[in-house]
Amino acid sequence: MAHPTQLGFQDAASPAMEELIGFHDHALMIVFLISTLVLYIIVAMVSTKLTNKFILDSQEIEIVWTVLPAIILILIALPSLRILYLMDEINDPHVTVKAMGHQWYWSYEYTDYENLGFNSYMVPTKDLTPGEFRLLETDHRMVIPKESPIRILVSAEDVLHSWAVPSLGVKMDAVPGRLNQTTFIVSRPGMFYGQCSEICGANHSFMPIVVEAVPLENFEKWSSLMLEDA
Repeated sequence: MAHPTQLGFQDAASPAMEELIGFHDHALMIVFLISTLVLYIIVAMVSTKLTNKFILDSQEIEIVWTVLPAIILILIALPSLRILYLMDEINDPHVTVKAMGHQWYWSYEYTDYENLGFNSYMVPTKDLTPGEFRLLETDHRMVIPKESPIRILVSAEDVLHSWAVPSLGVKMDAVPGRLNQTTFIVSRPGMFYGQCSEICGANHSFMPIVVEAVPLENFEKWSSLMLEDA
């Protein structure tokens, strides 16, 4: 969960997000080193009156400043492609959930069950209980088992939406008439908050997402109760 004045990412709750944070730190360190080198060169050029005639016309330095950026781009591209393919890999999901975006709420359908589905609306501010988060709580949470591969099928009924949970490293566009899919594994129990990340209209900021990860036995109990109520 993000907190005021937070500058970094939320704590990773999935292997994919851990990889993304590691790649972010890797790329940021490269950018920091390049910025430091460029700043040093600018300061040196401005502060000295000496001129080296071999720098003004040198094949060697031209080779260096052509090859070195290419190597840096490779060092960034290879881990980026690795993570991209890892996030796109879907192997034997244990639970499949279809998330449908509406103006302005989400509906969830557990496709492995016959009649397990519900709408998820934001809890109004006046109905919040102590400890709940304004604009982030929902009346029905998307409950999933922890440490299990989860597949999310995302679509929309009216306009563009986007199903995003930052701490899980998940962000998938919900496009009317199109079914997109993504996958994740929640590595620990807890509640993870997200919001629609596509500007979908007047109440765009009032359709939050709450994912609750629980042990498998608790998920089975929850699904049984939901099926009985249906």
